[in-house]
Amino acid sequence: MSATNAPGTLRTAPSEEQRPAQGSASKGSAPQAAKPRSGVRPGRVLVYVLLSVALLVMSAPFLWMAVSAFKTPTDLSASPPVWIPSTWTLDNFRELLDKLDLPLYFMNSVIVAVLVTVCNLVFCSMLGYALAKLKFAGQNKIFGLVLGALMVPGNLMLLPLFVLMSKLGLIDSYAGLVLPFAAGAFGVFLMRQFMQSIPDELLEAARMDGAGEWYIFWRIVMPLVKPALATLSIFTFLGSWNNFVWPLIATNDPDKYTLPVALATFATDPNKAGGSNGVLMAGAFLVVLPVLILFIALQRHFTQGIATAGMK
Repeated sequence: MSATNAPGTLRTAPSEEQRPAQGSASKGSAPQAAKPRSGVRPGRVLVYVLLSVALLVMSAPFLWMAVSAFKTPTDLSASPPVWIPSTWTLDNFRELLDKLDLPLYFMNSVIVAVLVTVCNLVFCSMLGYALAKLKFAGQNKIFGLVLGALMVPGNLMLLPLFVLMSKLGLIDSYAGLVLPFAAGAFGVFLMRQFMQSIPDELLEAARMDGAGEWYIFWRIVMPLVKPALATLSIFTFLGSWNNFVWPLIATNDPDKYTLPVALATFATDPNKAGGSNGVLMAGAFLVVLPVLILFIALQRHFTQGIATAGMK
């Protein structure tokens, strides 16, 4: 069939070769014309609301402590309680520094926590590497002992540790505060599980090139387990920094007190604290602040280490 558009002009019908092209073009343009779905799913909104409420409940005590450290006595004793201070002040921190040798106790906590963390990173990594990548007699039995140690409550070990440290003459010393926690079962388990994800072919290739086990451990394995090291460092530093029972038992000399012990002793002394809640809040804020800074600095590695630990 043909149709006449104008005098002397003849338009022919489209050929068979042109029809499929036109059809495919129309089909291809259909998805572009479709409008995306709008709106938010109710289930997702509910999840966000629940997570926000949980975050608020968990962070409320810390926020109250942080804000109360800068309140005046009038705001602290106000009824009903006020969240935002009418006047921000640093008097609580000044009074804490006047009544407590804070730099000494802060440095004691830093020394103990850093030494415990470094020792755990080194020793737990070594044992974890041996259990994950080396073959030796009794390997499974040693790993079973590590798992068994995870099930033993830490308080049961306080008396044997105190007797041992007394026999060694390490009471009232940094060694007595560090050595009992130089390596932990949790750290060994974490590093062993993480190191299992390293391909054996990579280590075998290094051995074939003449690399020794020390070279493989320090130059190949350790750079690959940085997320696990960050996770272990946060857990270890947090546990050592907040440790209260063992430093209280193992130290009789006030000059060897760590910050939690010194703050607890200060709070129970009516001649020093005098029931000043603002000063106690300032001390608690200073105790939490270093751990918070460490967590923020290593948050990315910490999240990655938790997500990938145990995967093979």
